[in-house]
Amino acid sequence: MTGRFVDALAQAPPLLADHVLLSAAALVLGLAVALPLAVGASRSPGLRRVALGAASFVQTIPGLALLALFYPLLLALNGLLEPVGAAVPALGFLPALLALGLYAVLPILRNAVTGLTGIDPAIIEAADGVGMTPRQKLRLVEAPLAAPVVMAGIRTAAVWTIGAATLSTTVGQPSLGDMIFAGLQTQNWALVLAGCLAAAGLALAADALLGLIEAGIADRRRWKVWAGLVALLAGVLLALSPILFSGARGDVVTVGAKGFSEQYILARMIGGRLQAAGYEVRYRDGLGSTVAFAALTRGDIDVYVDYTGTLWTNAMRREDNPPRDEMLDELGAWIDASYGAQVMGRLGFENTYAFAVTQETARRYGLETIDELAGVAPDFTMGTDIEFLNRPEWTSIRDAYGLAFASTQSFQPTFMYRAVESGRADVITAFSSDGRIAASNLFVLGDPRGAIPNYDAVLLVAPGRAGDRRFRGALQPLIDAIPVEAMREANFMVDRDADKATPAEAARWLESRIAAH
Repeated sequence: MTGRFVDALAQAPPLLADHVLLSAAALVLGLAVALPLAVGASRSPGLRRVALGAASFVQTIPGLALLALFYPLLLALNGLLEPVGAAVPALGFLPALLALGLYAVLPILRNAVTGLTGIDPAIIEAADGVGMTPRQKLRLVEAPLAAPVVMAGIRTAAVWTIGAATLSTTVGQPSLGDMIFAGLQTQNWALVLAGCLAAAGLALAADALLGLIEAGIADRRRWKVWAGLVALLAGVLLALSPILFSGARGDVVTVGAKGFSEQYILARMIGGRLQAAGYEVRYRDGLGSTVAFAALTRGDIDVYVDYTGTLWTNAMRREDNPPRDEMLDELGAWIDASYGAQVMGRLGFENTYAFAVTQETARRYGLETIDELAGVAPDFTMGTDIEFLNRPEWTSIRDAYGLAFASTQSFQPTFMYRAVESGRADVITAFSSDGRIAASNLFVLGDPRGAIPNYDAVLLVAPGRAGDRRFRGALQPLIDAIPVEAMREANFMVDRDADKATPAEAARWLESRIAAH
């Protein structure tokens, strides 16, 4: 465990730099919005009610949902800007900045309004009596007296922002959340612990330094204020050093991955090949299906692995289920014509959805196909991954077989398998290339009506890399090179309970299998 924890901490510096940059920028944005608004709200009861009500409403929205909402909003903005040839990024830093900046507004605004409205009226009258202008009164009287209360709000906002920034992984912005999400999925608790401790340490350090500044203001000791400011600035610069002083060795590529073990493994294998070809590689892990595809088409990531059925139903909005080769050809032509991105080809295995039950359940209810599952579904609980119930494939499968379960529960894939083993779920939507199907001795139900689409793993290349021969040459040997048996074994190396491998270790093992064949 100690060795794994040290290895996990080694991943932290570049992610810490991204985390600090995002958190600091969001806090500055929150200050820029909250402080002027607080001044106006302290003078106008009507504005105060509206401003505090709006800021409070934002806080009621879960952080993950707020981050996700900015994606369609920015896409809509791009639609308005398209006629003038302008565009803003809908993924990555900008949506994370806007969401976290809004999150930071409430504690600053509330404390600033409290501080300004709580000043003794006699002091305000004295300032008016000596002929101070409103600006002079704010600068010389109100701001100094309200500053300790305002600083308390800034401290709260800083801690909230640093914590919420871990969620930015889901919109394609790297942060310490990358370690937490990856660790949860692969059950690498050392990685989860390292990410949590790094985020908590950052929050505590920021709170302590801001607390020193607050104490200096309250005690009227300038040396404390300056010491806190200098230490805070030095800490930010130190944390940002991997960004500020990194020397890129050649071309930089970004490899994307969705949020499950197979994707982490394939991303590391792709990254290893690109590094060998002379590129500097960065990773964007934990992306949702829609986010990953949008990131590729916009050039935010350069390459990732997706699945034909996912692209067919989610991106193309197709409901039919043509033969495998026909689907791939149509998909490749559509992606090229619509976005300029390219499907390099199949990797050689399929990872389709597979309805799976325990062997005991299959025997007890005489289940062999999804048709037979439909008869007992009203008494069953179905466990799925987080995306499945909102995907069009589920609607097609449900309607084709008339499935109506007593209840459904969504899990991270790792916990989904544990749910069916423990009896918390009666049937799960497993993945056909997952080694845990065999390891858990699950029975996969047949699909006689062909309702489940093909899910061939395919390699997607961004428009900016479609003509890069060196890039494509490094990845071409992966096409039709990975048998499903090898992929299952690599997945199980990461997902098993004992002697777990890291995704990078599993990727090296998988690479050796490819080389051997």
